[in-house]
Amino acid sequence: MVVIISFDAQSTMSFPPQGFTFQWYERLAQNAEFIQGFQVSAVVGAGVALLALLIGVPVAVALTRHDFRFRETMSGFFLSPLMVPAIVLGLALLLVLAPFKITGTYGGLIVAHLAITVPYVVRTTSMSLMTMNRSCEEAARTLGASPWRTFTRVTLPLIAPGVLAGGVIAFLISFDEAVISLFVVGPQATTLPVEIFHYVESRTDPQIAALSVVLIAISVLFMVIIERAAGLKKVLR
Repeated sequence: MVVIISFDAQSTMSFPPQGFTFQWYERLAQNAEFIQGFQVSAVVGAGVALLALLIGVPVAVALTRHDFRFRETMSGFFLSPLMVPAIVLGLALLLVLAPFKITGTYGGLIVAHLAITVPYVVRTTSMSLMTMNRSCEEAARTLGASPWRTFTRVTLPLIAPGVLAGGVIAFLISFDEAVISLFVVGPQATTLPVEIFHYVESRTDPQIAALSVVLIAISVLFMVIIERAAGLKKVLR
């Protein structure tokens, strides 16, 4: 339906279409706000995915491989953002980030999005760690490998699908986040979902449908790359 409407010649979104045109894709290519928003979302999403992995993987290893005091408290702390409504979390992040004057910056957006993406990395990595065969780790330690060498040469390759899944989910959630972003964006750094929100407040032309088709195509390409790299079933298991 979205694909069909994106080629409609009418100036408003409706169905069935009354003509055929590529003008909305041409206008989309010239829309500076959407292009800038896409660039901001891509940069922020990549940064969030990388940092979420750097934080989430060690946390998952600590929670699943070690028994220490306040372990359950730590687990609840890292998973708690998933239980808080996005609008409440967005307001809280605004109150925290505003005194540091990083709202409306790439750094502020990355910090805000980390709050909702790290839990997914922790979850997917923890599931991989709990379901993997630990005999390989034990064999490596028996043969004299250090804990770090065992992790990098044995454990990490075995849990790679879960880690990759966490990174992909973190990127997609960051790229798609609108509610929290509304609280922390600024003129110099506005994400694509916020630009879309502002656009549809006053206009309803098929340019939004054309943008949706482009995003769908990117998502399909993303899934094809993951399938070729690691196998989609393994990543989403």
